[in-house]
Amino acid sequence: MTTQHATAASEYLEVIREQFIGQKQLADKALAQIEGADYHVAIDPESNSIATIIKHIAGNAISRWTDFLTSDGEKPDRHRDSEFEDNFTSKEEILAYWERGWDCVFLAVNALTEDDLLKTIYIRAEPHTVIKAINRQISHYGYHVGQIVFLAKHFRSDSWKTLSIARNKSNDFKP
Repeated sequence: MTTQHATAASEYLEVIREQFIGQKQLADKALAQIEGADYHVAIDPESNSIATIIKHIAGNAISRWTDFLTSDGEKPDRHRDSEFEDNFTSKEEILAYWERGWDCVFLAVNALTEDDLLKTIYIRAEPHTVIKAINRQISHYGYHVGQIVFLAKHFRSDSWKTLSIARNKSNDFKP
């Protein structure tokens, strides 16, 4: 690997670590604004509650990131369909599972080296470079974190505390 490629690979690993941290922090800030009952509300019969979105993200993370470089990312003991059944009994149980999933992400991502990025791994027996698999996961988690933020904001309505630049405040952030 040339020095330029090593620098790019190192930068990529740093960026993806920041991206995963950012996704989790964004969701955590939204979750901190809602009540326990809000976790279980689906806004219509075809929608998921925050609890089921969390269950899905965590289930996916545990499956994809456990033994990331050495086993298929779709583990035999994962039951994806059951991730969309809200059977949590408490907010604490939901958040514990959420943390368990993210622990798998960070353990695997923090262990990656530049030499790992072009290795081939498998998800549902489909080959992916590590880069492709990482990008797939960042996109997937971002999609669902956006759903969590949307629902939390909906539930808080007028009492919502913005997670980014507040409406009509963009000029405050111009250089």
